[in-house]
Amino acid sequence: MSKHRFFAAAALVALCAPGTWAPAQDVRTEKTISMAMASEAALAAVQFAQEKGWTVTVAVVDRAGQVKVLLRADGAGPHTLDASRRKAFTAASARNNTSAILETVQKNPAAANLPMIDGFLVLGGGIPIRVGTEVIGAIGVGGAPGGHLDDQCAEAGISKIRDRLK
Repeated sequence: MSKHRFFAAAALVALCAPGTWAPAQDVRTEKTISMAMASEAALAAVQFAQEKGWTVTVAVVDRAGQVKVLLRADGAGPHTLDASRRKAFTAASARNNTSAILETVQKNPAAANLPMIDGFLVLGGGIPIRVGTEVIGAIGVGGAPGGHLDDQCAEAGISKIRDRLK
């Protein structure tokens, strides 16, 4: 047995010895948003925007940032498709509201490179969807005349499903 193979085998034995770390011994259970809830939240956000006279696109992603629902209102700009998806992805990934992330980026030089993370969009309108403290998805809205108004639409979407987020 070569020295290299000996050390590789010894390392494997050490990793799998009782009382040490061994990969894949536990199965995790994680909650994620269903398509039905995602659809309800997206539709409620679009309807809220329409009542205000805004044309928006709403994206709802699961806990991993993958799109569950993408709803584009009639007349919403083509840029709102990508913007809403990226806001939702950012909120799910960072587990924080994109408005709060934007504020952090503006005030903290150490956070200045956050917008450079692939897929992130650091503008208002992305909000995590939580069950307790666990993020199960996120909603992103693009197209209202300001990030703070995109936030209001996203909140309206979450409000529609809030009583079932348990």
